Amino acid sequence: MKVRRLLLLLLPVVLGSFMPMKGITWTAIGDSFTYLNDHLEESDNRVEKGWITRTTELVPGLTYINHGHNYWTSVEIAYKIDQFDLKPSDVYTIFLGTNDWWLGVKPGTLDDYTNNTGIGTVSGAFRVIIDRLRSLNPKAHIILMTPMQRGDFVYILNNKVNSWGSYKDQEGQSLEAFVNVVKAIGKAENMEIVDLYSEPRLEISQAVKFKYLRDPQTREYKEYAYPDYINIPYTVGDKYPYPLKAVDVTYDGIHPSDKGCEIIAELLAKVIKNIRF
Repeated sequence: MKVRRLLLLLLPVVLGSFMPMKGITWTAIGDSFTYLNDHLEESDNRVEKGWITRTTELVPGLTYINHGHNYWTSVEIAYKIDQFDLKPSDVYTIFLGTNDWWLGVKPGTLDDYTNNTGIGTVSGAFRVIIDRLRSLNPKAHIILMTPMQRGDFVYILNNKVNSWGSYKDQEGQSLEAFVNVVKAIGKAENMEIVDLYSEPRLEISQAVKFKYLRDPQTREYKEYAYPDYINIPYTVGDKYPYPLKAVDVTYDGIHPSDKGCEIIAELLAKVIKNIRF
């Protein structure tokens, strides 16, 4: 009798070890930071594996759909959200804001989100996006990801495309103002937030090991670490300022390298694993 009782107690454990884990569907919505996961050739293949793929490897049963749109702002995504072939998912991530900052979109306030004032601000655009996701699956878990701190960006495939880092305001606005809006929405909605901006391992000082620039006096190339490089001009036609040995948590000043992707995936996977589905 005791043996039989023991077998009955062990049966659920044994069967459970053979049962497949419940699948979790995830739709990632974002800009180039999301898009690049499936277009690694646009990193000149400096990135071997993106943060989205790495996250699925850390969370058993997690599969993803990539809705990253290169160069897009949250306002553009909100404007065209009904044109996307979005699917009901268990998890949605929204990773936007850095392009809005650079292009001068207004961050808005929590009131713009709460009052659904439209897509004139990042806050209003987030309301449109989130409402659309909730219409697909009211029970979905929506995770907001803040922009990362930015070093000086120089596009590896076209150095005419470049911008300064988040150490300097753009059109009178700090990148942190956009981060704060995302965090305020997440707090008001009781959503999980992955605060990449405040992650010590992703600080601007670690974006790259150095920027390879001409000394303004001697015209000889030198390696300038942050913050020394911010006052040294970069001229289109100069050597690409981020050779491979300059790569740290980004490969081009703003987009995550393999090291950066690993950190992002670790942070996001931890949040997803703690969700009760």
